[in-house]
Amino acid sequence: MDNLVIKECSLKDIEKIKYIGEKTFYETFSNDNTKEDMESYLKENFSYEKLDSEIKNNGSKFYIVENNEEVAAYMKVNFDKAQTEAGHDNTLEVQRIYVLQEYKGKHVGKLLIQKAIEIGKSNNLDYIWLGVWENNINAIKFYEKQGFNKFDTHIFKLGEDEQMDNLMKLIL
Repeated sequence: MDNLVIKECSLKDIEKIKYIGEKTFYETFSNDNTKEDMESYLKENFSYEKLDSEIKNNGSKFYIVENNEEVAAYMKVNFDKAQTEAGHDNTLEVQRIYVLQEYKGKHVGKLLIQKAIEIGKSNNLDYIWLGVWENNINAIKFYEKQGFNKFDTHIFKLGEDEQMDNLMKLIL
């Protein structure tokens, strides 16, 4: 774990983002969702076309964590109009933090949250916010430990299934 490096991604990293996005989403949520809903979500959200447009969006940034050049995790953050919901002016949305199973519990997520805080503070933003599935108790506890508090909920659609996300924020 001594060699964890966070780097900002570009289009040349699309394979790594696709790989870790699909793998971690599947590892985390496949036991609680239908095969059809999982396939639909993965196909829609991790296609080359979708990732290409997200990486090219000036309002979004991707960061990957590598351990000895092996991808361990990634984070996607959104500014302004790139955020998934309106009404969060002068804030940063952490849309995704995905950590491979073998790196969970090794402070990789904390490293990424610290990076998001650093980005937020350097841009003089008011707060960082995110959505986390109400049934993902481990993630909710993790975010609470990092100082996030629930302030609202919203619907997250996984395939045909409408699920509830807790919206959480950290005041900067």
